[in-house]
Amino acid sequence: MNELRIEFHEEMESLRSDLIRLGAMVSETIGRGTAALLDRDLHAAQVLIDGDDVIDDFCLGLEERCCQLLALQAPIAGDLRFVLTTLRLISELERSADLMVNVCKSSRRIYDVEFGPQLRGLIEQMGVEASFLIRTAIDSYVDADTSLAAALDDIDDRLDELQVSYVQAIFTQHAGDNLNLQGGVQMAMIGRYYERIGDHAVNIGERVMYMVTGWLPEHTGSARHKLRGVGAEDAPPADPGAGPSTNGADG
Repeated sequence: MNELRIEFHEEMESLRSDLIRLGAMVSETIGRGTAALLDRDLHAAQVLIDGDDVIDDFCLGLEERCCQLLALQAPIAGDLRFVLTTLRLISELERSADLMVNVCKSSRRIYDVEFGPQLRGLIEQMGVEASFLIRTAIDSYVDADTSLAAALDDIDDRLDELQVSYVQAIFTQHAGDNLNLQGGVQMAMIGRYYERIGDHAVNIGERVMYMVTGWLPEHTGSARHKLRGVGAEDAPPADPGAGPSTNGADG
């Protein structure tokens, strides 16, 4: 292996390590943001919001390194899929961190809202599940584990169910005059933010599948679309002078 290829593979390993670090940063952000929300800690919420700049800067650096590899090394086959997957995962993780920033911003708007025990418990569980999903998604990337990557969609069902229960609990507390409409809307948005983090983890799993196998779920839909297109091309052209078709005899 020549020196350039050795350098290329060393850089790929460095990228892998730094993406793991990014995943750990995002997982930690989920825990810190959830704690700030439940503790009504406005200072901790602001620290997390300000700290998102660090994650953004880190993500930009990783993206630049991926682009340099694509431009200078022209990777092919599995190496190309690795770089493209890493590039996509950076975006998924950065967006997940942004969603926790949204949670913290919402927490400032509902500072005076009382959380009932059920709502507190559901928020805590959603935070745990969201963090677990991100960590599991990164594990699937590190190990190139297609089974774990494919399982993320099923694992995410738990977070989806928690979010549904959470919204129902908001309606219950609102009906009991213990939660005003504005507070209820903000709290519902918080549940949505957690649910979206789970979706990003599932997206990571799909990209890991692509990295290992070259297949994406969209390929199935694309194949169906192409088959429909072939069918349309084979059909005889319509007669522009013909009137509307009828199913019965004239008259």
